[in-house]
Amino acid sequence: MNSLLIEIRTEEIPAGYIGPALKALSSNLLQKLSKARIGHGDAKTFGTPRRLAVEVENVAAKQKPLATEIIGPPERVGFNEQGNPTIAAKRFAEKAGVSVNSLKIKVTKKGPYLCAIKAERGLATRILLKTILPDVILATPFPKKMRWTDHSIEFARPIHSILALLGDKIIPFVMANIKSGRYTCGHSFMHHGRIKISGPGSYISLLRDSHVLVDTEERKKAVEREIMKVVGDLGGRVLPDEELLDIVNNLVEYPAAVGGKFDTKFLELPREILITAMREHQKYFAVIDDHDNLMPCFVAVNNTLAKDMTLVAKGHERVLRARLEDAQFFYRSDLEVSFDGWVERLKGVLFQANLGSMYEKVMRIQKLAEFLADLYASSLLPSPDHQLRISEREQKQTVAPVHDSDLKSRISRAAFLCKADLESQIVVEFPKLQGVMGRVYAAITGEPDSVSDAIEEHYRPTYSGGPLPETNTSALLSIADKIDSICGCFSVGLIPTGASDPYALRRQGIGIVQIILDKGFLFSIKRIIEKSLNLFGHKNAQEINRTGEKIYTFLKNRMVHLLAEEGFSKDVIAAVVDVFMDKVPEVWNRVNALEKLKSAPDFEPLAIAFKRVVNIIKNTGPENIKIGYEAGDVMENLFQHESEFSLFAAYKEVKEKVEGHTEKGLFDKALHDIASLRNPVDAFFDGVMVMTEDKKIRNNRLALLGHIASLFEKFADFSKIST
Repeated sequence: MNSLLIEIRTEEIPAGYIGPALKALSSNLLQKLSKARIGHGDAKTFGTPRRLAVEVENVAAKQKPLATEIIGPPERVGFNEQGNPTIAAKRFAEKAGVSVNSLKIKVTKKGPYLCAIKAERGLATRILLKTILPDVILATPFPKKMRWTDHSIEFARPIHSILALLGDKIIPFVMANIKSGRYTCGHSFMHHGRIKISGPGSYISLLRDSHVLVDTEERKKAVEREIMKVVGDLGGRVLPDEELLDIVNNLVEYPAAVGGKFDTKFLELPREILITAMREHQKYFAVIDDHDNLMPCFVAVNNTLAKDMTLVAKGHERVLRARLEDAQFFYRSDLEVSFDGWVERLKGVLFQANLGSMYEKVMRIQKLAEFLADLYASSLLPSPDHQLRISEREQKQTVAPVHDSDLKSRISRAAFLCKADLESQIVVEFPKLQGVMGRVYAAITGEPDSVSDAIEEHYRPTYSGGPLPETNTSALLSIADKIDSICGCFSVGLIPTGASDPYALRRQGIGIVQIILDKGFLFSIKRIIEKSLNLFGHKNAQEINRTGEKIYTFLKNRMVHLLAEEGFSKDVIAAVVDVFMDKVPEVWNRVNALEKLKSAPDFEPLAIAFKRVVNIIKNTGPENIKIGYEAGDVMENLFQHESEFSLFAAYKEVKEKVEGHTEKGLFDKALHDIASLRNPVDAFFDGVMVMTEDKKIRNNRLALLGHIASLFEKFADFSKIST
């Protein structure tokens, strides 16, 4: 078996395209090989700004043969009484591409039928790859593609050459007038001429000798070594930035780092501005001292090892100086403007065409944030002795509301200012600093730390797994901002689809759930949605209700997604969220409690008993039973068997315990109490026939079962539990 190597050499591809493209290229190639019945081993990817490459090990020389069984007419139709083939058999054999003599008889459920075994010999892999490889190359996904000259094909950047080898043999094909071959090129500046690749085994070493580190991990280690060597000479250490390291790694083929300095006068700028100016525009690494203070230094990674690196450093310093002078001018100009005045200017900033300006959004956020502050201070919060029992949060988080008379005023002020920095010149120049500069400017103008921190933190989480808001002020403001965006978009029909979510509503929905869960807020999701929708001025109550239900379902799906990510069983999740999801921490508590109960050895008979209760009620017409009777609707004088008295007595005792435990958030104990009804329920079914002919007695027994069902259906839908 040989290795397969394919390389697409192009003009420079954007750094962010390379990783996803290599992953897709490798995956598509392996899928195509498997589909073509070509045996293969693992795949390795290699990539630089000017080439994408995949090597697949142990590729079979031929595809596996295929034997297909084709069923024909019945035996009685295919052969006559003398056992000779009929015209039907001959036509079947001809259609199947086999001789009549090779036909066999196969006994099926319908009887004996003619059967043909059609064997397909495996073709040479090199022949199949002629069509497979062009399809794989052109199927590579990119955020944006382009065409060049008069070619009809599209790729991220114009393709210069294609290398395609199976062992030491070329896979010949033509794509956009480019013939595949065994030649590639080294570094565009440090190596001239083509490189002949005799086989996949020499690919990495030959390119390394030509100043191209095509192995991504090898190149990344080289980048790190170069940075460490330079930063040591500067007397500091690099500010850790793994994301920037990956970006830079995909910007170079042969890393050569150089250190530079900038004027200390620029240190008056907040460090966030300095870091962003270096990072976003120039891809420079910031340097810090032993006390984590920013130093007037940077490290740049070049794609070429120049003869005079000092000259290169001076060039970087000139470019950065211009950037920092602009930033300094913008920063000083911002300080001359009233922070509150920027809020008024938001009237000219569009939030969304159908939802008005950013100023209108701020006014809605402020009202909703104040509403949330009232909810936080209300009796909807857990009692001081209520502890969350949520998976890993056990032993670690206790929710106890502390009276905070200033919370509402702080959150109102933070909400009013939360989008003001969008009008600052710094944020216009560096959009990624939105929120960050809001915090900086708020602190400079004398706002309390809780207000300034909330302005930055209300955007959190900004990415999957990112940090959540730290304070209650920040958390409540973040929820208000996100729920306003979701309710606004849903109200004008901008609902996420499988292929489109331009306003990142899914991420915001997940953020809302994560924040509420993290802080243990026990306010009603429905009340928040209703309040937010009303702030948009809709007067049609039915339309508000319909939209609210869609949003409620949308957030429910986000909860299901997060619960599944935490490893809870799908059936347990469905059983709980289909019954209860209005208070997020309680959803997690219920799921956790039910998951523990499900793992108990005697859970299966318990679930079967509860399902039996539900099924009997479901199969009874509404004229006979109405689930949810008060206890008085069960007539003890109609009981005929001891099991009826026992079940009713157990129900009343358990109901009181369950209500007490549920009120305190002790869902594991509540579920344990419910589980204690299993034996009385089993005894009831053994002792009496529910659907007796006597209508009064039948309805009384159904009413009793209705109470039992309503008790555990308030906790979860046990019919969804797998047993």
